[in-house]
Amino acid sequence: MDYLSNIELYYTSPSNCKENKIRVEGDEYKHIIKVMRHSVNDLIHITDGVGHIFKCRIIDSYKDYLDLSIEKILSYESELSNITFCIPKLKNPERFEFALEKSTELGITNFIVFESLRAVSKANKIDRWNKILLSAMKQSLRSFLPKLEVINSFYELIEFEGEKFIFEQSSEIVFKREFINQHKKYLFIFGPEGGLTDEEIKSYEKENLFRIAENRLRTETAIIKCASILTKL
Repeated sequence: MDYLSNIELYYTSPSNCKENKIRVEGDEYKHIIKVMRHSVNDLIHITDGVGHIFKCRIIDSYKDYLDLSIEKILSYESELSNITFCIPKLKNPERFEFALEKSTELGITNFIVFESLRAVSKANKIDRWNKILLSAMKQSLRSFLPKLEVINSFYELIEFEGEKFIFEQSSEIVFKREFINQHKKYLFIFGPEGGLTDEEIKSYEKENLFRIAENRLRTETAIIKCASILTKL
């Protein structure tokens, strides 16, 4: 991705990618034309959010959309597509959003936001959170737009497919990247500011509990540190 290091990356839905042409509309269209001042014949880069980055040339500009011709396609694989970060709503929305943003920049592509007994915030800002994920994907020049799901209870996580890793400071097991098998699905579950309750923790086996570091970390710090361990940073 060396030659891409200085590009501006834009997004369009996979449904807008047809054979050798791409259409861009909505906010991305406005940013390309009205903010960045691109025009017909300019070269720009587009991702479809499912693993491709297209080098394109603008061929037509209309009132609400652009049409582009594809000149080059770069395809990528999501190395962490088998991992879902399960994040509780946090009292401080800025810290919660920071965790989403930085995890996306580090390559996490699946998120579940859940309510827990000690979580204070009850806000559901799904549209805002998805915009943060989109912006973080483009900023970090990644080609996978993360998927985000919101559930009402910690206990609903039990029903999701995948091995559960619960991060709890009292655990004697320190998490290592070597614990992960690329061919298995995992849910990484983080507690809120006050931690998960004893009742919530007891709903899983002791073998599911891990800690991220020797010292106690804020929830958003633990989430970002875990993402960095997975990406070998």
